[in-house]
Amino acid sequence: MKRYWVVGGSYADTRFDRMQDGGPEQKFGPFGSYEDAKAEWQRRAWGSVDNACARYRIEEESGDTWYWVVGGPYADSKFDEPAAGGGEEWHGPFKSYDDAKIEWSRLAWSTVDDAMCRYRIEKLAYGERPRKAH
Repeated sequence: MKRYWVVGGSYADTRFDRMQDGGPEQKFGPFGSYEDAKAEWQRRAWGSVDNACARYRIEEESGDTWYWVVGGPYADSKFDEPAAGGGEEWHGPFKSYDDAKIEWSRLAWSTVDDAMCRYRIEKLAYGERPRKAH
């Protein structure tokens, strides 16, 4: 059985790549039908129509596994907090680990001289967001 989620919220700017409060995107659901998810999406979209930085979308949960390459520059060598002015970058999704590893290798080698930059591969169910680094 397919499930649907409404995902989004208020973003820091119109690039829609990080949230206004710095936290994760809001996720509402699951909904058992696309129509129910669309009704929630409409309610949230119309409720924030005057906010140019608010955006919502519908995601279908298929049960598939995807791979993401997550990381970027960090504030220190603990790799807990992203460098000032940005969040963790995430690239993908990739259907296979091997495809993700190719992107990981490209990103890792392009930043090999930056001791404060790190990337990792995350395996996630469709619709999940990468977790914060530990």
